[in-house]
Amino acid sequence: MKVILTKEVLGLGDPGQVVTVKNGYGRNYLVPQGFALEANKKNVALVEAEKARIEARLAREAELVRGEAKKLAGLKINIKAKTGEAGKLYGSVTNMDLAKEMAAQGFEVDRRRILLTAPIKEVGEFTVQVKLHPQVIEAISVTVESENPPEEVKPAKEAPAEEAVEAAEEAEAPEAAEEVKED
Repeated sequence: MKVILTKEVLGLGDPGQVVTVKNGYGRNYLVPQGFALEANKKNVALVEAEKARIEARLAREAELVRGEAKKLAGLKINIKAKTGEAGKLYGSVTNMDLAKEMAAQGFEVDRRRILLTAPIKEVGEFTVQVKLHPQVIEAISVTVESENPPEEVKPAKEAPAEEAVEAAEEAEAPEAAEEVKED
């Protein structure tokens, strides 16, 4: 089923776009909620006639959102996660984690508006896009740090003692092998 979107639907499209959706989704959700119109000749002509008005409305909304986007531009998010060897995370940092951290800093953003191509699976600094409006996309800085304490380095005094024990074990091993050969 082809529909013309009248409002932004996250993950589907922006107002004025013609998209193909499953029949039930279009007929039972998008059209009754006012998010879309069925894409027939009459509705396509109607949307084409109102396209200038729709674009002007979107431009006004974008200007309002740009003020909020300026506040968001300097946002830096620090997330601590458990890591294994070589800085690999045990889990991953997803857009849900980022949305929670943004909410803690006073920015309520729907997690679907945080554009991650793939979950973050290692320690480091990353730039993530946040789509506040169809015409306003802002980048934020995300730093993922390890919450595990760094592994302790053994004191220099213990190392020679361990080497001596290993050397003694190796010395005993050849003697045991010789005893077996003599039998």
